[in-house]
Amino acid sequence: MTDPLTPVLSDNWDTDRSWTLAAYEQLDGYGALDKALGQTQDDVIELVKSSGLRGRGGAGFPAGMKWGFIPQGDDKPHYLVVNADESEPGTCKDIPLMMASPHTLVEGVIISAYAIRANLAFIYVRGEVLHVVRRLQRAVQEAYLAGHLGKDIHGSGFDLDVIVHAGAGAYICGEETALLDSLEGRRGQPRLRPPFPAVAGLYACPTVINNVETIASVPCILANGADWFSSMGTDKSKGTTLYSLSGHVNRPGQYEAPLGITLRQLLDVAGGVRHGHELKFWTPGGSSTPLLTAEHLDVPLDYEGVGAAGSMLGTKALQIFDETTCVVRAVLRWTEFYKHESCGKCTPCREGTWWLAQTLTRLEQGQGTEADLETLVDLCDNIVGRSFCALADGAAAPITSSIQFFRDEYLEHLRVGDCPFDREASTLFAMAGASA
Repeated sequence: MTDPLTPVLSDNWDTDRSWTLAAYEQLDGYGALDKALGQTQDDVIELVKSSGLRGRGGAGFPAGMKWGFIPQGDDKPHYLVVNADESEPGTCKDIPLMMASPHTLVEGVIISAYAIRANLAFIYVRGEVLHVVRRLQRAVQEAYLAGHLGKDIHGSGFDLDVIVHAGAGAYICGEETALLDSLEGRRGQPRLRPPFPAVAGLYACPTVINNVETIASVPCILANGADWFSSMGTDKSKGTTLYSLSGHVNRPGQYEAPLGITLRQLLDVAGGVRHGHELKFWTPGGSSTPLLTAEHLDVPLDYEGVGAAGSMLGTKALQIFDETTCVVRAVLRWTEFYKHESCGKCTPCREGTWWLAQTLTRLEQGQGTEADLETLVDLCDNIVGRSFCALADGAAAPITSSIQFFRDEYLEHLRVGDCPFDREASTLFAMAGASA
């Protein structure tokens, strides 16, 4: 079988001390920055537009188009903010990238800030990952000492300061406007839009907010060209991306491949589902995306293909679950997470996630009635699209999809008056004890 993987962002991860400036520069690190500084800002934006790079944080919005929304000649400072607050269950691509090659991100930050005419950039990192914060801080320090940051970068006349900011540990701060509130020293809560950050973002000034992987993809586009980048992937989903495989798979980890690869192909590379078991369900983009099943193994993992299958590509967090997993319990655990992480600003999310968790708990314990399933669907319908941000939508997605594909499993809980998977485990344990 031809290896479908195409290491680009991850190409230097196996280099000795890949996180250091010396190792990065040995592989022509910061060479793309010189190319960018030799062009006008508008040319750099146009190059990113032509490449077809879409945001890698979940929404998939074209990065170059977002940069183009920044007003010019407005006499206001512009800001670049990197969303590195990776914290959704199952999502684990940005942290490995920042650990293995932080200078890829730093170079991307400098080029992106130059393009949008920003002289101050922030990298907002989840505070619990202190090892990542320290590695980024050291990379930024090395970049300053080498003249890649600060005043008159590479003699271009462009000035840029970069601040690594550690968040206090709130999932809601992964939402871009809540992140801005947190950066400004307030409680992280989503803002009502409009105005959008491109017009009134950080400190009410024009701001671009992009995910780590999006910004880290910029140097390779400058180095190799828009045509090179757009030659990979699919017609509407260009380039390569990091797919995170976790769960019941033999070789979990990060797999970089062109957009449009299928889960079947990725599982072949990752050694398949753990031995003696078979795939039951999986998430294409983290716990906030609708579940898919073994019937969807050949769905192209790009924005359009996954959308057509009824889910979302999201952060490409592919969580794999085999037949030993109780889907009701898995969905309940995710729902409890969203209930806990709701900021409470809007009623549909604050109250809705609480009631979703209560109803699911009853069902997982084999209590309640079949009418509770309809109550769950009705609750989801009443919170989706009615909150300030997408947290409520993400909480509802695995619930409605699990009822769609595994309604009989919910009913089986009610029939036996307990979780049938607990009974199976108890029986196996008793059999093992008797044979001993």
